[in-house]
Amino acid sequence: MNLTKKMIKIACPTALFSDYLALFCVLLLLRVKKYFVIHHFAALYAYYYVLSQGILPYFANFRLLSEFSTPFVNQRWFFHMLGYHKLSKPSLVNGVAMTFTFFLVRIAVIPGYYSHMYLVFGTDDFYRLPLGGRSAWVISSVSLDVMNIMWMRRIIRGCLKVLHTDRK
Repeated sequence: MNLTKKMIKIACPTALFSDYLALFCVLLLLRVKKYFVIHHFAALYAYYYVLSQGILPYFANFRLLSEFSTPFVNQRWFFHMLGYHKLSKPSLVNGVAMTFTFFLVRIAVIPGYYSHMYLVFGTDDFYRLPLGGRSAWVISSVSLDVMNIMWMRRIIRGCLKVLHTDRK
């Protein structure tokens, strides 16, 4: 086994454990919604499987691009904790940037992602993947996209509501 695979086998369980520890601490403090937990479980399971088995790197990297929206989501929380009103200029700019980026990296890419998935689905290469790999790939992709669509709908409604309130 080469050094990279050894490092991945050590780093993945450590990262997963630390993520879940942080997630449950946050759950207790902030009463996080169940979809947040499901989203993180699906993503962590899929990434752990992909990294530990060394399979489907194209699709894993494609999925990883969706994290470009995370800084805006986190910045929204920071503004809230710092006491910025949601109608303040920094909050408004961040909210519009979050909405645009979330759409661009999580929703607009869905047709391209699934068209590539369709090209592989049912081929000999697909059936060479272990059942766990196929399950991690398909189930996590579908569940993550369903939740991303739900969240996008909420983000757009919130953004329009705040922008409409700001105009008044």
